[in-house]
Amino acid sequence: MTLLIGHPSFLEHDTGDFHPERADRLRAVTAALADEEFAGLTRLVAPAATIEQLTRVHPRNYVDAILGIRPPEGELVHVDGDTVMSAGSANAARHAAGAVIAAVDGVLSGSTRTAFAAVRPPGHHATPDVPGGFCLFNNVAIGAMHARAAYGLRRVALIDFDVHHGQGTQAVVEPDPDLFYASTHQYPLYPGTGSARERGVAGNVVNVPLAAGSGSAAFRAAWGDRLLPALDDFTPELVMVSAGFDAHRRDPLAQLDVETEDFVWLTEELLAIAGRHARGRLVSVLEGGYDLAALAESVSAHVRALMRA
Repeated sequence: MTLLIGHPSFLEHDTGDFHPERADRLRAVTAALADEEFAGLTRLVAPAATIEQLTRVHPRNYVDAILGIRPPEGELVHVDGDTVMSAGSANAARHAAGAVIAAVDGVLSGSTRTAFAAVRPPGHHATPDVPGGFCLFNNVAIGAMHARAAYGLRRVALIDFDVHHGQGTQAVVEPDPDLFYASTHQYPLYPGTGSARERGVAGNVVNVPLAAGSGSAAFRAAWGDRLLPALDDFTPELVMVSAGFDAHRRDPLAQLDVETEDFVWLTEELLAIAGRHARGRLVSVLEGGYDLAALAESVSAHVRALMRA
């Protein structure tokens, strides 16, 4: 069984006209997952994350600052050059983190093996104390810390195939040898981090930067030769995925030229490792993906693979 988690507030996070991280992204995903073939999904409305849950990753003053940004209806506040908040953004961000927490609850309680949190705003660029890259709270890291606090898990892997490096997630993982972070990402590209030399406190960070135009063969080789073996060696108790689909060849913000079938292949490989070490428990969280048709197609293929697990 696969759990699908969302919340109406995600559409109320208004980023303004022509912003790439717009509500139409989630509308496209929601429409695709409304197809009859996805009738077997268990659907859940996300709760709001509590302050305690948010502050396992972010300092209290940061949490209060983000939740306190509530401009009047119709107005926008830029928290950095490309990260925007509207009247509904703080509530959406709280429910986005809550969606991942609910996904973790689902897989660790045994009610489901896999879960997909269809959220916005995304999260992997948010460091503990700095928002950016369209991200406010680091949703996947908050979920990982919840798995530890509520269920006593120790070894959690955070896997990131978004085309942009998740420097926020890496910042949480780097000092903790019982967390693991693996990423492919286009380089050079925002945020300019993710060198292969960045290894974490115990070799628990593995980055494979890829050049523009690398395509399917290089993407699969990076995962098959470097990242998946390292994940296997880590023996995670839970696999969490920052599922960004902006490496797709049709995406307007990057040029990595990955195909939909590559996401399916990688999803199946991650599920196999989760099956070996984590009782099949895998939580996937939506990050990037900015061509609406490619995003809907890729998410559908990814969720279809989760449902087969």
